[in-house]
Amino acid sequence: MLELVTEAQAAALLGLIGGLALGLAARIGRFCTLGAIEDLLYSSDDRRLRMWAIALGVAIMGTHIALSTGHMDAAESTYLDRVWNPFATVIGGLLFGYGMALSGNCGYGALARLGGGDLRSLIIVVVMGLSAYIVMSGPLAHARVWLFPVEEGAANLQGFSHLFQNVFGVSASVTGIVIGAILFVIGLSSHEMRHSYSYIFWGSVVGLAVISGWVGTYWISQNGFATEPIETHTFAAPIGDTIYYAMTASGNSVSFSVGSVLGVIIGATLGSYSKGHFRWEACDDPRELGRQIAGAAMMGAGTILAVGCSIGQGISAFSMLAYSAPIASAAIFAGAALGLRQLIVGHLPAE
Repeated sequence: MLELVTEAQAAALLGLIGGLALGLAARIGRFCTLGAIEDLLYSSDDRRLRMWAIALGVAIMGTHIALSTGHMDAAESTYLDRVWNPFATVIGGLLFGYGMALSGNCGYGALARLGGGDLRSLIIVVVMGLSAYIVMSGPLAHARVWLFPVEEGAANLQGFSHLFQNVFGVSASVTGIVIGAILFVIGLSSHEMRHSYSYIFWGSVVGLAVISGWVGTYWISQNGFATEPIETHTFAAPIGDTIYYAMTASGNSVSFSVGSVLGVIIGATLGSYSKGHFRWEACDDPRELGRQIAGAAMMGAGTILAVGCSIGQGISAFSMLAYSAPIASAAIFAGAALGLRQLIVGHLPAE
């Protein structure tokens, strides 16, 4: 394949294919972080949260099988190679979750809704991407590094499966496969979920999309001549990367991130049309728009501090069993729960 396209183009194509699957999962399978939290807290329906467990189970098992067979190198993952900063993870996760509630979507969800014709999500996507870049490499980058120092090249891989291997001598792959299988079984442990075939299928698709990113970019890095990062799907800085590429394509290379973002939009558009749900929408309430812009800015900043969004930490980092993943996910859940309570309960009339 690398004889026909460059390494960067191959990575972008890989991201596009995985993004298509994720976009379809969002629009047809209703895979959504905020939706799962809202269903659990206000509808007593845990199926979409169980869908998340199925995606995690598949992603963790598949990634650790790839590690055991030499199709992935854990040391190449940013989530495991960077020294974990728990304070940045918690603060970033809370900020991201709260911003997600204010915006009504995470970055991935906003891309999916944009593919369905929701122009409000375009504002969220642009503001989130710009906010992420401002904190990552823009005016606030020095303040971020001063408050939350970044140390690359950790002495020990920052993941639970490798911790168990170092301490107890249990193979990292075995630990990952067992934990992934447990999560998958938990996802299927309710009668309602076992009969929700669409949720099971699309949850599995999400997990497979994450695996494809790890394995595919690793293969490109090993078989190509140019250096390509080992990565998989996440949606904050990649949105900024896509905006930047759109402005500088003539002097810049396409990337996995750009393919992933475009893939989600295209997949969501196809999914919306297939369900008859595509329609143009715009914001007719200035206060709502202001709230969504504020939430998007919080998400962009939060995801850089936490080194990942609800997909980046919630599934991609989790697939490696990174230390940061469960803490970031819990913080995102807590921030979102607080934001939803203010938006939903705060508007209920007093008894």
